[in-house]
Amino acid sequence: MDTNGLLSGVKILDLTRVVSGPSCTRALADLGAEVIKVEPPEGDLWRTGIPKVSGVAVGFAQLNAGKQFMCVDLRKEKGKQLVFRLALQADIVVENYRPGVAQRLGLGYEEIAAENKEVIYCSISGYGQDGPARNRRAYAPIIHAELGLLHQNAKEWGTEPLPETASHVDFSVGMQASNGILAALYQRTMTGKGTYIDASMAETMLATNEATAVEVNGGLGGELSPFRPGKAALVQVADGTWAQLPGNPSLQVFRVASALQRKHELHERGWFRADEVDADDAIEQLREWALEFENVEALEAAVDKIRLPVGVVRSLAESADADWAIRRGAFVDVAVESGTAKIPTSPLRIKDSFVGPRSGVYRLGADNRTILKHRLGLSEQELDLLEAEKVLISEEIS
Repeated sequence: MDTNGLLSGVKILDLTRVVSGPSCTRALADLGAEVIKVEPPEGDLWRTGIPKVSGVAVGFAQLNAGKQFMCVDLRKEKGKQLVFRLALQADIVVENYRPGVAQRLGLGYEEIAAENKEVIYCSISGYGQDGPARNRRAYAPIIHAELGLLHQNAKEWGTEPLPETASHVDFSVGMQASNGILAALYQRTMTGKGTYIDASMAETMLATNEATAVEVNGGLGGELSPFRPGKAALVQVADGTWAQLPGNPSLQVFRVASALQRKHELHERGWFRADEVDADDAIEQLREWALEFENVEALEAAVDKIRLPVGVVRSLAESADADWAIRRGAFVDVAVESGTAKIPTSPLRIKDSFVGPRSGVYRLGADNRTILKHRLGLSEQELDLLEAEKVLISEEIS
């Protein structure tokens, strides 16, 4: 097996923070790219998360395992110059500042590409690099609200709008950005030319919601759709375990009745066609039947004849102990400063090539001196001066 990875030798300068950009560069690091993460003096905001291992937030570890860590004050001219010199050696630069900030720092695409013709430069932002919304601040909850997700959920659940508990669009745009970067790398092998990639959270939210085209083309109207994940039935079996049944419950109640040989009960309720059954009433019926099964395994066996999957409702913490996750090696223990943390590994398995984090996660500025010695040839005296001038910052963790 190639332990170096498919992107071995590819150098990435990571000017991103929090979730969207780091998720992109983590995916590329898992494929073997050498990623240098540059943080401001206060560090990536995600470092402030909890819980921590050896003073480092484990959420930060999930998004940044396998990278090298620099901390540079870009408000200082010397700091800008150092990072610019690193960019000139990079194959890829990724940033997720608001549009225009990288340019003001002298680290925009035009500035770098003028001297590094082969650079692939990717900008991740809320609404893209042009248009009237380009300068708006955007975080995942804002995009979830403005691009229909909260409205869609509230309509399906019959509630007021409720917040999402995960930063879906941040990870989605990170993956879209990594797709673009990999395509650009392929193009460069053909042409020798770099390029610029503009990845938008807003457009990613549209592209990764299967209801987008349906809604903007008039919606469902009075028609019955088999695809209704927001109404998919959650049922409880006798031992108290909750389980998810997929699909539109108005349709599934007839299929489950067939599997259980209980269609007559639906007919007694006057239900003969799915388009005559309210989804909430269908869920109520499915729940009544589910309570008759001792456990989820019994329920799943009963509906297997109609090829209906059943998902047990579990916590994220429980997923690490699932048989499939253990067998697949879905989690990996990585070094986090002087301790270890369990984080998800890459979801990819590539024949004859290792995919996943090749190193751990360390304190702010942990690799300042190593990177600048090896990449830029700075001497110990030069590094001492940069530290004394607070151009380079490193955190001491007890």
